[in-house]
Order: sequence, then structure tokens, then C-alpha cells
Amino acid sequence: MTVQEKIAKLISEMTLEEKAALCSGQGPWHTQAIQRLGLPAMLVTDGPHGVRLAEKPETLEWNNRPATCFPTNAAVASSWDPQLVKEIGQALAAECKEMGVHVLLGPGINLKRSPLGGRNFEYYSEDPYLTGQMGTAFVQGLQERGVGASLKHFAANNQEFERMTIDAHIDERTLREIYLSGFEQVVKEAKPWTVMCAYNRINGVYGSENSYLLTDILREEWGFEGFVVSDWGATEDRVVGLKAGLDLEMPGPAPANDRRIVEAVQRGELDEAVLDETVRRYLTVLFQALEGQKTKEPVDWDAHHALARRAAAESMVLLKNYDQTLPLQIDQLEELAVIGHFAMTPRFQGGGSSKVNPRRLDIPLEEIRAAAAPAVRVTYAPGYLESGEADPQLIAEAVDNARRASVAVVFAGLPDRIESEGYDRPHINLPENQVQLIEAVARVQPRTVVVLNNGSAVAMTPWIGSVPAVLEAWLPGQAGGGAIADILFGKVNPSGRLAETFPMTLRDNPSYLNFPGENGVVRYGEGLFVGYRYYDKKGIRPLFPFGYGLSYTKFAYEGLELSCQELKDTDSLTVSLTVTNVGEVAGKEVVQLYVRPHQSRLVRPEKELKAFAKVYLEPGQAKQVQLQLQPRDFAYYDPAYRDWVVEEGDYDILVAKSAAETVLSAAVHIEATRQWRRPLTRDSSIKDWMNDEKGRQVLQSVLPPEQLEMFMSSDSELAAMFSAMPIKKLVSFSQGRLTEEHLEQMIAAANS
Repeated sequence: MTVQEKIAKLISEMTLEEKAALCSGQGPWHTQAIQRLGLPAMLVTDGPHGVRLAEKPETLEWNNRPATCFPTNAAVASSWDPQLVKEIGQALAAECKEMGVHVLLGPGINLKRSPLGGRNFEYYSEDPYLTGQMGTAFVQGLQERGVGASLKHFAANNQEFERMTIDAHIDERTLREIYLSGFEQVVKEAKPWTVMCAYNRINGVYGSENSYLLTDILREEWGFEGFVVSDWGATEDRVVGLKAGLDLEMPGPAPANDRRIVEAVQRGELDEAVLDETVRRYLTVLFQALEGQKTKEPVDWDAHHALARRAAAESMVLLKNYDQTLPLQIDQLEELAVIGHFAMTPRFQGGGSSKVNPRRLDIPLEEIRAAAAPAVRVTYAPGYLESGEADPQLIAEAVDNARRASVAVVFAGLPDRIESEGYDRPHINLPENQVQLIEAVARVQPRTVVVLNNGSAVAMTPWIGSVPAVLEAWLPGQAGGGAIADILFGKVNPSGRLAETFPMTLRDNPSYLNFPGENGVVRYGEGLFVGYRYYDKKGIRPLFPFGYGLSYTKFAYEGLELSCQELKDTDSLTVSLTVTNVGEVAGKEVVQLYVRPHQSRLVRPEKELKAFAKVYLEPGQAKQVQLQLQPRDFAYYDPAYRDWVVEEGDYDILVAKSAAETVLSAAVHIEATRQWRRPLTRDSSIKDWMNDEKGRQVLQSVLPPEQLEMFMSSDSELAAMFSAMPIKKLVSFSQGRLTEEHLEQMIAAANS
């Protein structure tokens, strides 16, 4: 008997009440068991950068079992290394199986619409392609080792303000191209076992009841075969949600909602076949999970800590390095001043449901001392209070240490009280007492290095001009302290690149005027122009652009070649180039490929990321890099056709070091094999009719030649005015010669 045959038999043996019971959990973290039929419960728990399993999973307590705390998604996205993310997923699967966890609730792949988003540390990027690549790798790593993923939060969960009720108003094209694209990639390529719906409304409908998202798009378009689970407490009308495609309500138990499901079936309001399909999806995942638990290996916790350290180092971004301040040379140091509360009490993860109880924790100060010993004396001063209150005595002590030292390393960033699930940030500034500390230290120590710990972009304009080096270390997980030391002393060459734009000021951000909304609604007024797409289009120079990052070596690009210069809109394209390490130390470069259309019927971003590769090179070594582009990479979504459109025309292939630095370019011409003709309607302008071959023929058959000549004129003011007029207005202006019946005949003829 196949698994599906077994499932069908089980469903046939269930009572209506048992089927309904499987639609909700039996506790905070367990699904329902049906002992009569030998069906055990599944155990699910929070992720995605560590296993956050309660000591007593039958409760909602926050006393969690120790686990490896890996860098947050905001950090690992900046590695631009899907293989590394896949390894993290594999390691998390091993820890899940050690603890009996069947499904890990992650990854979070919502986009960073605003740097103020309190949960940004859990999300990968402002770009849907990079997000999709990272999310795919994570899910593949987790699930190939027998533990299910829960892709979240579907969809448009981009803020914490009123997150359980806010209505996100997003036009269809923006929704498709920006906010759903990453989900689409992961669903199609990695096939997650589960998807978690968002709390919020999307265009007036709660995520838990949105049949357009959960059924029409997720299942029917994308082919999702797993079950949809609610975010914890996200269920509204349970019967409406079940019809829309919400399979599992969490947390449970929910006896009242189970009873509503039973009564809805009995009244004929809910087809029992819909309930059966929900049960079938749930049981399919249950049997996958039980199969996955059959193979277990002892967890190598030391190896996982080493992976966490490597991942943290790969993700850190060197933002500034004037006069080669970094890496620190031990033989050139006598005394090193380490300054900042976070050096002794590190900020290594975000707050809320993903907060992990780490098995170990590297302390940056201790790791720096170990790396510098015995040649360098390392001093420490806390410099500031985590509460944000200014303390002149602490600053004076730090300044004194910095003045005596050869180099000062200041640890700064965002404390838990500013950045967490549950609330958004009020601004993007560092706490004022930290800014005062950095400025005071920089006045007495020209070789000041700032190390940042934060989950999203921060402003630096008040102080960045006075320090020669800045390292963005993110929220780097339990091994972040060791990884910071590895970067500072050159044991690891930094290779991280920003997965989000750092603006000069908050007002430069595209969502500035529309975040976080009012009167229960947030309007996504910036449309497609999120992140670098906006800065490109507006010509605004950010503090640091998307894709940016420095290295301790230098790379040269040459030899850009395309597999063809002309292709059809059904063909793929191979892009080849050579990258050479022209510096003196080994390092990794991130090759970024963007596509830029020359022209388009609809407005489009200047360019969009469509491929990338991370390449390791020894000094003097050269490697050929090949990147693939598919037809979809040239497309935009046109709501008029409800489809992805590749227009005929020329496109630039841009090879870049960041969104602001293109190093090689070439052009390709695409021939359209599908003609995208919009139907002509009463509201189509006369110009639309004249530009359409069939429409023009119809007009020629009914309008006097002199009138047609006027419409075709390019220098007539009258022609310009009338050409923009909808065709239906000809009835009014024809003085009875053209009737409504004639107009309907014209429309039918033009669209036949």
C-alpha cells in the first residue's frame, strides 16, 4: 500500500469530529494525535537561526533547551552564499531530530521594506531574488535531512506596528514582482512541507482567509503540496479560513473552532471534501516527518559552533577601511583599546520568538585578547550603558584608554529594547550615548575601528567621517565574538556584501511617507521601487549601496561574453566572465549580475539583480564565472494579462560589484514569440486605437479622412488633446454620426 493509499484509508475511517480536530493543535507546539488510529502528534518549534524548543513544549514558557545559535537571516544573507545557508539548514535539521522536532518554523523571507521593521533581523534582504536564493538553500538543507520547513510569513508581513490587524494595500504588479517573488522561488524549487500565513490583511483580506493567496496562487499556480499553518493566533473565521486554504490552526487546542467546522459540514456550508483534502495534506506531511525521524546521528555541537563562527565571518561586511587600518597587525600594536558594552555583553541575536538559548557564547573581548596574546596588551572600557543614558565618567575612561593605545576598537549597535519582534524601531540612529562615545574616542585616536551589532541598516553620518574603519558584524550568533576577532586580525578576509541599502537618512528610504500606516491601513505607495530600485530611479546616493562590501584584497573583472547576442523570449542565456585576485591575500568576491531593459511599455526599475556567484581566489588566481539567465529574468508582471511579459527589445547585462558599481556590460536583443496585445475597450484612448493595427483599420473604416489625418498629426495641439481622449467620447463629439451601437461594433471588430 502506498502512502497516499494508506492516507485515503485513514480518512475513510475517521469521524467528522476527528477530521476537524486535526485542523488545530493540541497545545502550543504539538499537533493533534488520534490514538485510536495510531496517529502521533507532530512537534513544531520556532526557528530559523536556531532551535527554540521549550523545556516543557506543552506550555508557552520561554525557558528553552540549549541549541546552536547561528547568525540571523539578516547576517547570512550578506554572505551571498547559498551553499553556506544550506549547511546551516542541515545542521539545524540534526539538532531538530536530536530534540524530536518535526518542523522548524522558518525561514522568514518577507522583504525589508523599511529599515524600521522590528523583525528585519529575521528576514534576508530587500531584494526578492537574493531572498529566494537564500530561502531555497535553507529549506533544501533542512528538508533533505528529514525535517520540515515552514516558509513564513505569507505575505506582506513587513512591519510590527498593528501587525495582527494592519491592512497592507499593494497593487497587483508590486505584489507579484516584489513581495511574492521570493516565496514563489522557494515553493517551486525547494518544495517546503509547510507555509505559514501572516497575521495581517492583504488588500482587505486576512492572510489566514485569503483564498487568492492560499489557493489560487500558492497551490494552483505554484503547485504547493504541503499544508498551510496559521501564525500563532492568526486565525480569524475558522470556516472561512478552511475554505480559503488554511489547514492548521496554531496554537491549540481550539475546541470551539473544531466544533464550528463540524457544524459547517453538517449544515452543508462546508463541503466535507474540502475538509478531507485538508486532512490529506496534513497526513502527508506527518508521514514525511515520521520517516525523517527514523535516521538520527549524534549532534556534533563543536562542529556546529565552528560552522556558526564561519557563517558569521562570511557574513560580516567591511564598510570602510581607510589607509588599510584593518587587518590589525600584531607586530605593530603595543596596546589595543577595546571599548563598548557589547564587547563584554554581546548583542548576538534578535528578540522575540526566534530567541535561542545558546549552548556556548563567544565573548568578543575574550576572543580579541586570545588572538592578540601575548604580544599585545588589551584594555577594556564599557563606554556606555545599555539603557541609553549618557555617563560622562564611562566616556572619559574609554577616551583615556583610547589615547594610550595604538588602535581603539569600539563596539556599538542596537540594544534589545530598540530592535525586536513586536515593535518597530522609532528611527535608524544609534543610541545617542554610543554616538557621543564614538565621537569622543575618534577625537583622541585617529585609528578607531567601529564594530556594529544590529539587525538592519543604521545611520552613520554623524560620526563615520571621523573613523577610518567600520565593520558591520550584524547579529552574528553565538560564535560572533570569535568571528569578529578573525576579521579584525586578518585570519579571515571579509567577503560579506550588503543585502540591503544603508540610507544616509531615514527620509531617503522609499517607504518613508507610507510607513507604518494609519487608520488600520498601510499603503505600499512606493510600489516596485523598494531598496536599490528606488535609489537608482531617483538618483539618490545612499550611505552604502545594496551589494556593497570591501575586502583585504582587490579583484579585476574582464572578458565578458554572452552565449548569444540575440535570443527568443523562450531561450536561456549564459553569461561568462573572468575574475582575478590582483591583491596579495586570498579572498572571496561576489559577482553580481543585473538586467536593465532599454525600453518598456510599463514603468520598470533601472536594473534588477538576476544572478550572482561567490568565488574564492588565491593571490594572482583567475577563474571563469558562468551565470545563467532564464526568460523570466527579463520579464515583468502585467496585471492586464495576469501573466509575466517579456517584451521584444534590447537589454543590458550588467556585471557589478554592487548596485552602484558596474564593471562590465553587454547588450542582448530579445525577439518576442508571443504577441502581447491588450484588448481595446471603450476606455482605450484614440491614440491606443491608432497604435493598434486592427484598431487603426477599424477607425479608418468609420471616420472621415480629415479626422484621421488630424489624429495622426504629430504637431497639432488639437490632435494631442483628442488623441488622449477615450474612444467612447467620439459618440458625443460626432454629432450623431457615431452611435453607441456603432461603437460596440467597432470594439467587437477590433478585438475579433
